Amino acid sequence: MAKDPVCGMEVDPAQAAATVEYQGETYYFCAPGCKTAFEKEPEKYLGKAEKGHQGHEGHGHH
Repeated sequence: MAKDPVCGMEVDPAQAAATVEYQGETYYFCAPGCKTAFEKEPEKYLGKAEKGHQGHEGHGHH
């Protein structure tokens, strides 16, 4: 199973409503709307975007 990076649903690649190839990886989507959202802001959904990283200094320090 593949995971829809937008909504987090598990998607069977054979049944995926939409796919996108991005940076050499293929992503599968449960619905065309998820594909559209991903294409607009792929970094947001792949966790590479700077979302909420303020105040996270000291990773690994308890």
